Amino acid sequence: MNAPDRRLDPRPVLITGGAGFIGSNIADRLASSGHDVVIYDALARAGVETNLSWLQKRHPGRIAVLIADIRDEDRLRDAVIDAKAIFHMAAQVAVTTSLVDPREDFEINMRGTLNLLDAIRNEAPETPLIFASTNKVYGDLRGVHLSLDDDGYHPQDDFARRHGISEDQPLDFHTPYGCSKGAADQYVLDYARSFGLRAAVLRMSCIYGPRQMGTEDQGWVAHFLIRALQGEPITLYGDGHQVRDILEVSDAVTAYLAAWSHIDDIRGRAYNLGGGPANAVSLRRLLDHVGNLLGREIAVEFADWRAGDQRYFVADTLMLQAELGVAPNVGWKTGVERLARWLAAERMIAWPGAMPVRAAASAL
Repeated sequence: MNAPDRRLDPRPVLITGGAGFIGSNIADRLASSGHDVVIYDALARAGVETNLSWLQKRHPGRIAVLIADIRDEDRLRDAVIDAKAIFHMAAQVAVTTSLVDPREDFEINMRGTLNLLDAIRNEAPETPLIFASTNKVYGDLRGVHLSLDDDGYHPQDDFARRHGISEDQPLDFHTPYGCSKGAADQYVLDYARSFGLRAAVLRMSCIYGPRQMGTEDQGWVAHFLIRALQGEPITLYGDGHQVRDILEVSDAVTAYLAAWSHIDDIRGRAYNLGGGPANAVSLRRLLDHVGNLLGREIAVEFADWRAGDQRYFVADTLMLQAELGVAPNVGWKTGVERLARWLAAERMIAWPGAMPVRAAASAL
């Protein structure tokens, strides 16, 4: 799925948080299709300057940069006025950080989103907006009765076990992060309803892939791989049997562009975006796969469960597939190996059985 033809509207696409993991991948796809892109980013997250430099070198003349905070109403309004579409990815992204500083989490995620919505409502009410929400809006899913087997936790309900958690699941915000993102999610939907904005929401599960700066608090697939590649132990919070559906970032980008293309059909709607049952994997099983890729056992340590952690989340993507015509193309084992090899190359770490990356590069 591609974005609408740029020849119909030569104005740039605005991506808040565009230097981040998913934002930079969206920018790359758009620029590769001939669209001009404005990256609006405070560059607060470590490593995103690398993504920005990569975009500018890869797409000379296509990438404009506005280094600014989502809380800066004046600069945000100026950016909105000239945009033909907006992907709102800017956020405080870690549950743990929200527990340390809930006020800043609110200011970025909730007030920043409200700033953007008002800028669109007042200056560019016809401009499409796609908002990056999260599966955390559903809380810890304690009401979903689970069973534990060798493959991890799974719902006892047959439909949920086969398809995952649907958009009909009641909202249940947990942790300051869940509250701020959940409130922003609802404001986007209500501005579509109350003011007619062409806005929609994608509630993301675990997205992974190249350009991800994984840490223990956010981007856990990349974090696991980085630790494993460096021969360092990995801490599992809980028992490691928790199950997630992981989606490779190229498939996520396809969904975002499809949402833009279909915005007049889906305005005011929220969709789950994840890997679905075919890409559901427990943390332990994923680490077993990483160990097989690297040819060695991965050192694992355990710690207590963290606040708001879901023992199971797999997105029911039936509505997304039916209404946007998109489905995951990259299987989780293939995607994890691709990311592992990308991270090894980026960090100059020799892949098992291969020449050291630095030596291989010099031999070309």
